[in-house]
Amino acid sequence: MQKQIVLSVNPDRLAHFFRLIKPVTTNHPLIRIGGEFDGGYLIPDDLDKIKVCFSPGVSTIVDFELDLVKRGITCFLADYSVEAPPVQNKLFHFEKKYLGPSETSTDMTLENWVKKSAPNQTDYILQMDIEGGEYGVIFDTSSEILRKFRIMVIEFHSMYALIDKFGWELINLAFTKILKDFKIVHIHPNNCCRSIVYNKFEIPPVVEFTFLRKDRITEMEPSLFFPHPSDRKNVPENNDLLLPSCWYK
Repeated sequence: MQKQIVLSVNPDRLAHFFRLIKPVTTNHPLIRIGGEFDGGYLIPDDLDKIKVCFSPGVSTIVDFELDLVKRGITCFLADYSVEAPPVQNKLFHFEKKYLGPSETSTDMTLENWVKKSAPNQTDYILQMDIEGGEYGVIFDTSSEILRKFRIMVIEFHSMYALIDKFGWELINLAFTKILKDFKIVHIHPNNCCRSIVYNKFEIPPVVEFTFLRKDRITEMEPSLFFPHPSDRKNVPENNDLLLPSCWYK
């Protein structure tokens, strides 16, 4: 008889992951940059001397980037699915490319994009919402390049794959790589989809994470209160989706 293959991850490994990603409150309070709904994110109020933002995944919303250019921050945008950003600005520089783990006629790597666009600067912002492509980008990008970003806002997709042992490995490795040099300072579930429940864990499928590079942190304590007062629903007509307590307690 053929042996049954069990794909579900051991709940202890899920518990390990949630211990890994516990968010912290730092010496930099969070501020909201961008619009009231989708396209607005909470980031640390640590923008002094940041001159550049890289923002792959434009679609039709650039509220975050428009707030940054008001602060004099140049924004490099990329998205192959659109011909141009929905609005023009002298501090916008657009590439009709997807971000990915290789260079093709439609794709470019984060490493090459950074080296081409802002080779002589060292403190950037990354705002990445690329519909699941974030994992390949994280694995492909060297830690040396990732460390050039002071602040990273990344929307992670298919988080429900954590309940599958192969999905857990992929997601856990991605976060382990980032967390060598960064701390998670905010987590916000996107209310576009309902959470799934596995064992004692509740997992929203799409989750926004804000990371701050460790060298910017002088004070730190666990974040224990969610949602943040400045959090907003991504999809206004959907029910709100609060961060489950297993993600931070």
